[in-house]
Amino acid sequence: MSSPLPRRPYGKSGDRVSVVGFGGLALMATEANHACRTVAVAVERGVNYFDVAPTYGNAQERLGPALEPFRKDCFLACKTIVRDAAGVRAELNRSLEQLRTDHLDLYQMHALDDPAKDLDAAFAPGGAIEAFVEARKDGRVRHIGFSSHNEATALAAMDRFDFDSVMFPISFGPMLRTGFGQAVLDKAASKGVTVVAIKALARQPWPKDCPDRAKNGKCWYQPLKDRPQADLALRFTLNQGVASAISSGEEEMLWLALDIAQDLRPLTDDEMATLREFAEQVQPIFPKG
Repeated sequence: MSSPLPRRPYGKSGDRVSVVGFGGLALMATEANHACRTVAVAVERGVNYFDVAPTYGNAQERLGPALEPFRKDCFLACKTIVRDAAGVRAELNRSLEQLRTDHLDLYQMHALDDPAKDLDAAFAPGGAIEAFVEARKDGRVRHIGFSSHNEATALAAMDRFDFDSVMFPISFGPMLRTGFGQAVLDKAASKGVTVVAIKALARQPWPKDCPDRAKNGKCWYQPLKDRPQADLALRFTLNQGVASAISSGEEEMLWLALDIAQDLRPLTDDEMATLREFAEQVQPIFPKG
């Protein structure tokens, strides 16, 4: 009999989220019945954290009906790339409607990667942050977070606003090769910001003319499918003080992550040495900085 999927606190809110979160991109372009089965199996296996975004095609439309029977017991997160308040208000309402819920547990500014285009715009008069704060006040949003792939922007964002969480790549290759992500972990810890990891099972950028790329169209990077290597990589990420690691856009990677996460252990010295050696053999998906 497998062990139950561990859960960890989301900040001091009292919420506890599964250490593997369901990446909603996996539902894009799937049949409705398949989406319902996928979500039901994930919930049965202990997943209670679901993350989605309007940029994921029809994923919201698939996730809403599939999650509806389990909604009261789940932590639902959504994101927006809109940077003005009026646009955020409109998109939030559409997301709530498609997700068949009256509130989001977490609403995130998606892809804060450019300081001027994203961060400055969101915090300008009439910027996105105004709609986020309004939505939290009226109960449509419980927590406010952001996602980023850029260290400098993520650090600046945490200085601009008391975000509840940051979603950021915490991945063995970039972290062990260049230290990418460590500054975000340190800043978040010092400010009491919850960290949600992405790209935990990223191997490297797609090799040129790799035949598997067409079969993994929802991953812009080469996913780490080798079970022993994936085991070390995910356990590494989940031992960096993160609350959860969101699965990639490929459904098979969700099931692999769940298999691994049901037996979480710290890496031994020998395992850490093996992972460091492997990290030197792959190209980091993010440069330092």
